[in-house]
Amino acid sequence: MTSSVPAEDPSAAHRHPGEELNNSVGTDALLVVILGPTASGKSALAISLAQQFAGEIVSCDSVAVYRDFEIGTAKPTHAQQALVPHHLMDVTEADQPFTAGDYARQARAAIQDITRRERLPIVVGGTGLYLRALLEGLFPGPQRSEELRERLRERATARGANCLHRVLSRLDPASAAKIHANDTPKLIRAIEVCLASRTRMSELWQKHGRDPLRGFRILRIGLNPPREELYQRINRRAQQMFADGLVDETQRLLQRYGTDKNVMALDSLGYRQAAQLLRSELTREQAIAAAQQGHRNYAKRQMTWFRREPEVTWLGGFGDDSEIVQRAGEVMLVNCNAVAQSRNSRSLTD
Repeated sequence: MTSSVPAEDPSAAHRHPGEELNNSVGTDALLVVILGPTASGKSALAISLAQQFAGEIVSCDSVAVYRDFEIGTAKPTHAQQALVPHHLMDVTEADQPFTAGDYARQARAAIQDITRRERLPIVVGGTGLYLRALLEGLFPGPQRSEELRERLRERATARGANCLHRVLSRLDPASAAKIHANDTPKLIRAIEVCLASRTRMSELWQKHGRDPLRGFRILRIGLNPPREELYQRINRRAQQMFADGLVDETQRLLQRYGTDKNVMALDSLGYRQAAQLLRSELTREQAIAAAQQGHRNYAKRQMTWFRREPEVTWLGGFGDDSEIVQRAGEVMLVNCNAVAQSRNSRSLTD
């Protein structure tokens, strides 16, 4: 089932799939975004489309950016990565700060480079905040201060997250009203902005706003498979991660990073449960069940987030289903043609 699909261009069948992208570098080049819940087959669809349309993949995953986090992130296999170029995976160490702003800057640079080489950038992943930072931009706030952040984290641990919410309420009541009292990372950032800039974050938002990505026609393709089938896939994949050696991988990472609180990736789904198993807090069966439940809950949150994305062409199935691949390809052709026609029209009027 699809929605928001443009009418098909009848001339598309007479052209090679990549032909419409020729000379599309510059204003209104096509950028494809594949979004959807975990285990919905986003990577499989992205690889299929990249092979058809001379594309390169830009990962949008907040844990896949870290080196040596392999099994728990469900990164594409080395064989899959050999099929088409992948970007924004394995770009930093897990104990190094890497924010949504860092992601947006590096992803935009990768997209511009891909487009300059007359290839098609395909953004794929499930981290909604990173996608928003990439497409809509983040306001130019002050640089992060690890010293201040650590003090605020210690205060939150000692006194509870509500303590930080009370601090922010005094500094910036408007921002505090929009941030949940238990959302420690956002509270810390808001307090950091207020103290470093000596200005309320809400006022900075009004003054500077966001810096959206410009120069691209953005095609959003969303995967929305039947919920029960998705949950079955999630359960199987979580179980397979443990069978593939997730516990051993987590043990190696813990030996490397210890209990460093800055290594947030070790608290991500799968790794958290594997660590609990290693500490004998859970049995293997309990760890697998907890990981399965955590991923199912995460899929719900992802869909809630992605339903707020504008102009998404939703496909009712999995990304490795041949029918879904065909439908996505048809939508791609229409948009490739639209980009080519728009550029041809401009060239005639110039």
